Amino acid sequence: MKKVENKGPKAVVLLSGGLDSTTVLAIAQAQGYQCHCLSFQYGQRQAVELARAKTSALKAGVAAHLLLRLDLDRIGGSALTADIAVPKAPPAAGHEAEVPPTYVPGRNTIFLSHAVAWAEVIGAADIFIGVNVVDYSGYPDCRPEFLRAFEQVARLGTRQGTEGGRPFTIHAPLLHLTKKDIIRQGLALGVDYADTHSCYDPDRQGRACGACDACRWRLKGFAEAGYQDPVSYQNQVSR
Repeated sequence: MKKVENKGPKAVVLLSGGLDSTTVLAIAQAQGYQCHCLSFQYGQRQAVELARAKTSALKAGVAAHLLLRLDLDRIGGSALTADIAVPKAPPAAGHEAEVPPTYVPGRNTIFLSHAVAWAEVIGAADIFIGVNVVDYSGYPDCRPEFLRAFEQVARLGTRQGTEGGRPFTIHAPLLHLTKKDIIRQGLALGVDYADTHSCYDPDRQGRACGACDACRWRLKGFAEAGYQDPVSYQNQVSR
């Protein structure tokens, strides 16, 4: 990603190190925001995404990059934080609407709460998140109604919101885009997708499995966009 130095309004950008959040960072910078990136070590079984987040933040020249540690693995309940198998096939017929086991209970609520807290401290009112309702796995905390409800919570539950400060706005610029469109927009903004990670179940070398939901959506997006995915996969997959 190209280094961008902005003097505009401050924004907190949730940066996981994945394809979507890295694209959102590029979008926020292109819109003139001074980006303060927030990442989480939340007990996920793999940490390669955090290394990718650090790389992208450094290359983009963000104003700050904060890593917070949470123990969501002690709560469990997700294939990303507990000893639960990551699905490697599309859901069976009739089960497409079910929330998959890779859903992390309360994750976006918790992440956005921390983002609001940091935003209030640094004097920001804009928060960027890479949620999507087109090519996604059916997580309830990625829906637009959740985001609008959280904005209201942030306005009611903060000093900034109750003392007449600028109300918090949750920006989700990828909300209604396909993976193909996300990738094309990111490439136009100079995103290096080799610096991103999407896989739910990488091996010890950090190579993507190519079969989980995140890998399938990513590979489909690159294929439809007409580009080859630059990351490494464990097995030969059509890229």
